[in-house]
Amino acid sequence: MTVQELMALAQARELTPGLALDGGVTCGYVCDLLSWVMARGQAGMAWVTVQTHMNVVAVASLHEMACVILPDGILMDEAPLEKAREEGIVVLSSQLSAYELCGLMYAGGLAAPAR
Repeated sequence: MTVQELMALAQARELTPGLALDGGVTCGYVCDLLSWVMARGQAGMAWVTVQTHMNVVAVASLHEMACVILPDGILMDEAPLEKAREEGIVVLSSQLSAYELCGLMYAGGLAAPAR
């Protein structure tokens, strides 16, 4: 699945326009504890979180994640969005809940990350 396809599935809008949306998404993950995600993040991951600060971008970039998805219509301030654009991290926002997003991602064929 590509980020573009995931964006459609998640009924999400892109908060970082100008970035490529054809990158592959290999798995999905939901967690708001950054240290937990740092230990389990993977390249190609779509990460669902309510966190919106600069460290989210740092963790996503460190693991070369495909995208970050903010549920419940949550938005991110401009400073972290600018950093996300610089790092090539797509940030999406969806009106769906984290629970709904994970269900759709799983039903759409995205597995949990390898352990």
